[in-house]
Amino acid sequence: MAFDRIDRQILGLLQDDGRMTNVELAERVGLTAPPCLRRVRALEEAGAIKGYHAELDPPALGYPITVFAMVSLKSQAERDLTEFEQHMADIPEIRECHMLNGEIDFILKIVATDLKAFQEILTTHLTPAPNVASVKTSLTIRTSKLKPGIPVSPA
Repeated sequence: MAFDRIDRQILGLLQDDGRMTNVELAERVGLTAPPCLRRVRALEEAGAIKGYHAELDPPALGYPITVFAMVSLKSQAERDLTEFEQHMADIPEIRECHMLNGEIDFILKIVATDLKAFQEILTTHLTPAPNVASVKTSLTIRTSKLKPGIPVSPA
């Protein structure tokens, strides 16, 4: 789908504030409400807008620990990769799972209530997972930038 300037404005504004009303969005992009809503619906149907989410504060909700885990697998056969990905999908504390190109097969973002809880995830769910050869972890000390989404530039 080709996106014009107004589509890109809509995408950028909604990415920054998904709770913005259609009336406010329409005003900001220079449209009336009905055509703006039609554009938003078309962007949703085309898959450009995948969903709307609240950004939660992990420490405020009892998850002050964030760890990145670099996982190497014994086999990279598609069946083994899929089995690993399905296993990771079943662990709620694993918030992201990305397959990589290079020495490491996957990088995971894991949240935990404390270090003991992280160790439990590591030793009972991650290292004994099917096909896992090794796991290297790095505990996050500070996050200086967390910007979900993508840069949306004018057409």
